[in-house]
Amino acid sequence: MQTSGNGLGKFGAAIAGKKTRWITLGIWIVAVVALNLLFPQANSQTVENAPNLPDTKMSVQAEQMALKEFPNGAGVPALIVLHRQNGLGEEDISSLLAITQYFTDNPLPYQTFIPPFHQLPPQALTASFSEDKSTAVLPVFFENDATTAQLKDSITQFQKQATELVGSNPFDRELTAAGELTARVTGPVGIAIDATGLFENADFTLLVATVLLVLILLLLIYRSPILAIIPLIGVGFAYGVISPLLGWFAQEGWLTFDSQGLSIMTVLLFGAGTDYCLFLIARFRQVLKEVADRFAALRSAVSSASGAVAMSGFTVVISLLALLLAEYGSYARFALPFSLSIFIMMIASLTLVPALLAIIGRASFFPFIPRTPEMLTERALKKGKPAPVIKEEKGFSYKVGSLVSRRPWTVTIVSVLFLGILASFATQVQINFNILSSFPANMPSREGFTLIGEQFSEGELAPVKLMIDTEGKETDLAEALAGLPFVAKVGQPAAGAVNADIVAYDVEFTMDPYSNEAMEHLSELRTVAESSLQQSGIAGAQDKVWISGKTAEQYDTKLTTKADTMRIIPVVIGLISLLLFLYLRSISAMLYLMGTVLLSFFSALGLGWLVIHHILGADFITGSIPLYAFVFLVALGEDYNIFMVSSIWQKKKHMPLKDAIRDGVAQTGSVITSAGLILAGTFAVLASLPIQVLVHFGIITSIGIILDTFIVRPFTVPAITALLGRRAFWPSKYEEVRERSKS
Repeated sequence: MQTSGNGLGKFGAAIAGKKTRWITLGIWIVAVVALNLLFPQANSQTVENAPNLPDTKMSVQAEQMALKEFPNGAGVPALIVLHRQNGLGEEDISSLLAITQYFTDNPLPYQTFIPPFHQLPPQALTASFSEDKSTAVLPVFFENDATTAQLKDSITQFQKQATELVGSNPFDRELTAAGELTARVTGPVGIAIDATGLFENADFTLLVATVLLVLILLLLIYRSPILAIIPLIGVGFAYGVISPLLGWFAQEGWLTFDSQGLSIMTVLLFGAGTDYCLFLIARFRQVLKEVADRFAALRSAVSSASGAVAMSGFTVVISLLALLLAEYGSYARFALPFSLSIFIMMIASLTLVPALLAIIGRASFFPFIPRTPEMLTERALKKGKPAPVIKEEKGFSYKVGSLVSRRPWTVTIVSVLFLGILASFATQVQINFNILSSFPANMPSREGFTLIGEQFSEGELAPVKLMIDTEGKETDLAEALAGLPFVAKVGQPAAGAVNADIVAYDVEFTMDPYSNEAMEHLSELRTVAESSLQQSGIAGAQDKVWISGKTAEQYDTKLTTKADTMRIIPVVIGLISLLLFLYLRSISAMLYLMGTVLLSFFSALGLGWLVIHHILGADFITGSIPLYAFVFLVALGEDYNIFMVSSIWQKKKHMPLKDAIRDGVAQTGSVITSAGLILAGTFAVLASLPIQVLVHFGIITSIGIILDTFIVRPFTVPAITALLGRRAFWPSKYEEVRERSKS
């Protein structure tokens, strides 16, 4: 690692000197005020329905075909589920007819089609009810490019008007209400509205819960009210810059993000931001025990800690930017907002926080103010007390460092074996892409879906649209589809509006259309369709079959995210490895630091699965979680390695390597433990939300940070360093100091 103490010391003086500290604070205040006056907040610019799949994907091309040829049946549907436990009566049927009549004559904003039930004979209408006549489903189609906010407004209007037509509000009643008409909005529109509502509500809850958690943990760990507030001030100022910048970029169309992204960004900002602040604060406190002048102490602290803080920040920024390589839109949209937030937080940690420490000085640590031995003696004499005997502090971290340096083989074998056993359970992880499974059981769209599954077939929630180009020839496709065991219903064939040779069938599965099982059957549908075309003498059948719908979209999502994961993970590993090599100038250190973090990730995934599956009872985790968890855990886990290894690298210049390892673990132990607890706690806040995907992500990420904090950082990494000895610095040359330097 190259030393840059003089340069960083000058930097510390420039931003936190006697005069410059006020200038630094003033610049941040002006920046926050100006940006918030000029630009909108990020949460006012969210886009909840941005496309996730590129136009090259088959489901997207099929959807475009459906929009062109079947505009009445195309679009995104809201399924209105009407239910009465003892059966729908004449009054309910009259209400249903009145609803379809009204919205046929007075379409909702962005409405494209509603079935004209009011024009059907009574027998035909009731034939579409469930077998026990307790449930009916009314589909209402909307434009594909309508935003979730627009769809929500339309559905709100629908519910209000339907309530007037029915004479009471069936949407607010419990499904178990005896003898009462109940209604739920489900289908893709209902699911999208509920998903957005969950994340909108989560945004404020997350912010409050995260701030309170960080404040409480800081108070418990450091027992200083002022010190507990300083990191929060730093994060608050950073957020005050980040939010309007993101709002401005989104307003100009340079960035796109959703509520889910902002929720997780809030957690990351408070967790990682507090960590960066603590790295500097901890070093400042140590130096204050040796240096009387607070400005000199701060310069020294900035000089020794800012390199590790900057390196840690850049590691996370680079890792997040790797998500730009993703084809899947949700991944790519995470990259820039998250990277920008960490970058600005890093700048705040290196400029604003030192300025605040320079302004407050030793009082930052009140009531446990760090003082030099001379200051303690002078203070005692003023009070008429004897001079205190200064004892060298050797806490638990010192004992851990001593154990690691004395028995590196034992520590390495035990820790790696423990992590390896946990990692083995990662092979059992099951993935799915069913967004409904992330919803609480009492969410309207999930209740509606459950009703459809109980009263009809689950496939009615989101039928697959299978389209073929018949070239004007007859086919037996309808009969072939009806004979498939996983098909519950095949709709009547419909001819294309532009090209009548294009024929479409709505196919309902017998299972959940969002499930892995349904996705696996798509290839069979395509095979049957191609075979039917070939039997009719149609050449090039493979190019004349299109499958659209939510199941096809989920299938493409599965393939795309899998390809993104295989592409991004090696890039993240390569970029972080390069940064480690440039910082440490050691290939061997780069290899074992990356290796331990990767082992920690798989251990977190394995232990997380044990908790999620065997304790919480979930059968799957959402497909996006492994990649997100990998990016965060590898980058954030490497932060702690960098901070500790930096201490060892600095100390090896003045003492034997084993002593440097022991003292490095001792010096960084408490601050990394504190930082790890805070970061794990902030991600654990996600697990308190009623959104399964965030619960699972929060659990896995928190577990990974805990493993990094209490296993990898204090035991595995320093033990391997001790085992390798001088080889830990290869190819750099290392001449071991035989005796401890007095400096």
